[in-house]
Amino acid sequence: MRKPKRMLALGAASALLLAACADDTEQAGNENVEAEGTEEPTSEDEDEAADDEEVELPEEDDEDETEDDEEDIEEDVEIRYEVNPTMYSIDPIDDAPEDVVLITIDDGPKEYSLEMAELLHEHDIQAIFFVNGMRLTESEEQEELLQIEELGHAIGNHTYGHPSLPDLSEEEQREEIVGVNDQIEEITGERPDFFRAPFGQNTDYSWQLLEEEGMVGMNWTFGFDWEADYIGNAEKFAEDTLNAPELGAGANILMHDLEHTNDALEDIIIGLEEQGYGFVNPHEIKIENIDED
Repeated sequence: MRKPKRMLALGAASALLLAACADDTEQAGNENVEAEGTEEPTSEDEDEAADDEEVELPEEDDEDETEDDEEDIEEDVEIRYEVNPTMYSIDPIDDAPEDVVLITIDDGPKEYSLEMAELLHEHDIQAIFFVNGMRLTESEEQEELLQIEELGHAIGNHTYGHPSLPDLSEEEQREEIVGVNDQIEEITGERPDFFRAPFGQNTDYSWQLLEEEGMVGMNWTFGFDWEADYIGNAEKFAEDTLNAPELGAGANILMHDLEHTNDALEDIIIGLEEQGYGFVNPHEIKIENIDED
């Protein structure tokens, strides 16, 4: 989990690996020269060999840089927020800013998910994209998911087929949740930290599965872009979102991959900023169910 941390760590490790490979190549080349030569070295040859030994580069610097990179990574993913288990708002930990909101986008990746992810990235905002497994079966959809993640957003599990979990057997619920975790991991290399049940309908068994998987389950504090009144009316949706009585510090805002939501998103971002809100980075949210063992 915590993809940005892993990606940076891999980048530093790759640099170290390349440096090591370069050293190995140089050594192999020297060994080949020695094997091919049959004559005793002259004094001039010995002097040149000594000079070659003197310019050998130390390897400690790469190790020091890797350690520094890893320290920076730890700072980048400082845990500053947690999900309120009752209201599903985002609560600050210690002295983290309070006037913040969390943006979440459900039911992708469809037509507008990547465009929304790019717009959020332009505004330096990270969101959670709660995806459905049924929309991750084609290579184009999988590539889109990777692009969304590479923009810094968190990927959340929204089940495979968007069913009502209370209507399913335990075996079916497991497939809808754990099966999609497996699916996301196969694409991105990381299991998701967050789960949102369709219609906000969890069960005792789904909560048990989340605990087993080390995930945080969340609903939302408000969201209504799916209502018929807003279809084709982005301006009204943006206005009502910015004036919603539920909007406040720690709001967990539900949106969907819909045309009018996509069209309204920038106005909503600007309006929230004008009201003094910042945006929660989901990678800074505490994952309470992670097994420390």
